[in-house]
Order: sequence, then C-alpha cells, then structure tokens
Amino acid sequence: MILIVLPDVSVERDLLAQARRNDQYAMQRIYEQYFPPIYQFIRLRVNDREQARDIASDVFFDFFLSLRGSRPPETSLRAWLFRVARNKVYDHYGKRKQFPTETLEEWVPASSDSNPENEFMRTINLEKARRALQMLAADQQEVLILRFGQALNLQETADIMALSV
Repeated sequence: MILIVLPDVSVERDLLAQARRNDQYAMQRIYEQYFPPIYQFIRLRVNDREQARDIASDVFFDFFLSLRGSRPPETSLRAWLFRVARNKVYDHYGKRKQFPTETLEEWVPASSDSNPENEFMRTINLEKARRALQMLAADQQEVLILRFGQALNLQETADIMALSV
C-alpha cells in the first residue's frame, strides 16, 4: 500500500536552505523524506522495480549536484524533484510511454479483509481501472498519478508537466 505524507512547506523551505549551505543532516532528511514518493511516482511509470530505484537514485544524485551548481531548487523542492523524476523517465522511455497497469495493484491500497468475495470484487475493480487507464493518453495518465497518486495540487501538477492549470 502506498502511503502519502504531504510535507510542511515551511519545513521544506528550511531543509532546502540548510542543504544549500551544505548541511549533511538536512540532505539526509531530504533523501529519507522524498525518496519514497519519488520512487513510487517512477514505479507507477516503470514496470521494473530495480530500474525505478535506479532512476530515483539518479534524481537525488542530480539534486545533490545541483546544490553545488548554478541551478539548485529555489522554491519548491518537492516540485523540483518530481519534475526531474518525470524528465528522467522521459529520457529513458520517451514521452509516449503508457502507464504500466501491472503496477496499479501497488497504487491501490490493499484490503485488510480476507473475505474471498471482497477480494474478488477488488480484483474486478482493479481490472476495470486498468482498462480505463489504458484508454487514456500518457499525459492524462500522468496527471492522475501526480494528482491522486502523489496528492499534488493542480498548480504543482501543472508546473511539473509544464502546462497551465
């Protein structure tokens, strides 16, 4: 089951400011806090767990390099990380890559109910969701992933995708 914890914006800004001053503890906290949602976002686009983990690691490698360079994140660390993750997936697979519906089961919370009838209905609903997602264009699938899989707001989603709200 995927658990989404939204960051506190002021805490995010403080962490980013500390990381920009080369505070190792702040960098560690950023990695620990943001790696899971970045990995989950990539995993919903990449069918291979190890490859998704490698791409997520590349995102953080770029982040740590950016802190020493001329283009570090300035306002929203979270949006910056998701934008880099999105670009990495596109670099690897191209923009037309469809949502791998096999990963949908990781996106939808598992039922704690062991009733076979309820589990059967969950399977049926997952299959309906798979078919519906496959009818959407890749960018529409991505909006759903960002908005509901990662609980980003409309503005953050639009910024990451370089679109207007």
